Amino acid sequence: MRRYRILDEIRGITLCSMILYHAVWDLVYMFGYDWAWYRSDFAYLWQQSICWCFILLSGFCFSMGRRKWRRGLIVFGAGTLVTVATHLVMPAQKVRFGVLTMLGVSMLLMALLEKIMALLLPEKKWTISWKYIGLVTFAVLFFLTRDINLHHLGFEGIRLCRLPDAWYRGNDFMTFLGFTGSGFYSTDYFSLMPWFFLFACGYFFYHIAKGKNWLHKLSDEKINIRFLSWMGRHSLVIYMLHQPVIYGTLFVINMCGKVG
Repeated sequence: MRRYRILDEIRGITLCSMILYHAVWDLVYMFGYDWAWYRSDFAYLWQQSICWCFILLSGFCFSMGRRKWRRGLIVFGAGTLVTVATHLVMPAQKVRFGVLTMLGVSMLLMALLEKIMALLLPEKKWTISWKYIGLVTFAVLFFLTRDINLHHLGFEGIRLCRLPDAWYRGNDFMTFLGFTGSGFYSTDYFSLMPWFFLFACGYFFYHIAKGKNWLHKLSDEKINIRFLSWMGRHSLVIYMLHQPVIYGTLFVINMCGKVG
């Protein structure tokens, strides 16, 4: 798999933002620090910028690797490990259907859809117009289903129509799709809808960029921030380790403060 320096650096920047966001989350929700701003719209936009960037980047980079099924299974397995670990160690802060689980399933679904598209639309007919149609279609689906967890179609409070209550009965399959039951709780919840649609937007944007010969610009040697590139190359490991490290560090600091 060829590495594109700028993509690694963007991923590294997003990781730094995520680590800082989660550090503040731990302070507010686990160590009891009262910071009203963290519950504001600006903090929500901060959190969403991290989510959108990671998921779009994941979809964009999906076609760059060869072992797509293997990669999807590894990411899904990492998500399962996070779920099991949080259930055992921190049940009050458990993670069910977190971002890694969603990304792993999205990769597996896209690998399957690629096979179907290859049969229905051979490479020689895979024109730029079809790539745009795919991008627009999945973007519309994302915006339509953004608030599906809240029992309606719409985007960020813009309610288009309410969905049947019968769909929100709480079984795991429907919850993973996006139809959350009343008793469901997870500190990191990313349902397949709408987020797979955003992942697919990244996928189609990659193919548009490839068709327009934009990819070479992502290897610009003038932009070389090695630390961010390193983080981007090791994003899965960093994601898996960052919360235990943050929590442990804050726990020690908090205990030292009490002792002092």
